[in-house]
Amino acid sequence: SADSGGGETVVSSSNDGGNDDRVENGVGNGGAEGPEARAEAFVSDNEANLYGGSLEDMTGQDEVVIETGAGENGFSFNSPGMVVSTGTTIVWEWTGEGGGHNVVSEDGSDYEFESELTDEAGYTIEQTVDEAGAVLYACIPHRAQGMYGAIAVVDE
Repeated sequence: SADSGGGETVVSSSNDGGNDDRVENGVGNGGAEGPEARAEAFVSDNEANLYGGSLEDMTGQDEVVIETGAGENGFSFNSPGMVVSTGTTIVWEWTGEGGGHNVVSEDGSDYEFESELTDEAGYTIEQTVDEAGAVLYACIPHRAQGMYGAIAVVDE
């Protein structure tokens, strides 16, 4: 019975160790695991254009529109960091500036999507966010120019 108890202890501490490691890695990669902290870390770490250092509070709205191709050179999203409520529809709308853009979810995003690459003004894609989490995205051709964005989705 001592051996069996020891076996259980080893399995249990091994599992705990795995969980602890994951939590530490998460913290090491930019803060707590909540949607807002993850979204802030993503746009900060990637030096997203037009990000002012805090997430814009857009909670309580049915729909939010993000301009794709904003800023002086068209290599930005006009609201690169925001917080929305669950149930919100996110609309990315192309300005036609800055050449061809796409909006593609990045590693670690709780939502996966990919638009076509286009420079057509008025082109849109939509994503409705029904569960709390982090939406992490970029324009693939303009990553090097800082064209990143993040949305924290929170339950109200």
